Amino acid sequence: MNRRNLLRASTAIGATGAVAGLAGAGVGAGAGAGPAAAATAETAAERPTTRGGGPLRVHIAMYDGVEELDFAAPYEVFSAARFFTAVPVEVRYVTTSRPGFVRASYGSRIDVEHPWTPDEADVIVVPGGGYARREDPGVWAEIRRGTLPRALRAAPRKGLTLSGLCTGVMLLSAAGLTRGRPCTTHHKARPDLEEQGGELKNARVVDDGDLVTAGGITSGLELALWLVRRELGPETATSVEAMLEYEARGTVWSR
Repeated sequence: MNRRNLLRASTAIGATGAVAGLAGAGVGAGAGAGPAAAATAETAAERPTTRGGGPLRVHIAMYDGVEELDFAAPYEVFSAARFFTAVPVEVRYVTTSRPGFVRASYGSRIDVEHPWTPDEADVIVVPGGGYARREDPGVWAEIRRGTLPRALRAAPRKGLTLSGLCTGVMLLSAAGLTRGRPCTTHHKARPDLEEQGGELKNARVVDDGDLVTAGGITSGLELALWLVRRELGPETATSVEAMLEYEARGTVWSR
């Protein structure tokens, strides 16, 4: 275990103890707080999960112009979740282009090592970026290029959840995956999403089974926390919230 993971593990242990202490004292989550179930002091190997066998494999789609917070927040949440569950969690950045460096919206250069392999994923996360700048790299450029929308259109299969946050949902829309389905996106893109056939819901996260969407730049936290809760159980999600010192906010619309 390297120093970074050691520090994370130490923080995770402290977070679990803190949440368990609150539960023992009878302190629960208030209205509008994140997942209400309190974490216990059980070891990760003893914690029950809602998932079947095998790891939870999360792929985050990357492209030039992607918003930093859109891809970093889900990566952090899913990576942290592995400290609180017996289920292995594998998180990777993937690209439909040749693996290499991606330049994000604010200039960060991210080395994306993995190719697009949706058959090896349980969850695909599509972040947004650059929707207000139609001529710059970002969502609009990816829609015009067509490679990522085509890859998303071909990806659905049994057992795969496609998810998008902020204006990344518009890439799912360009792939025809939101038409006639409950969904949400960044507030400035909502008219476009609805015009393209999405059934717009006024919620922070919209869960329609194998399609999960979230609205707003910071909604990558809510999207990932909700999927952690759904796939790995409420105790895992609550423990991640405690570790990150963040409570999921907003309404989750779910069938």
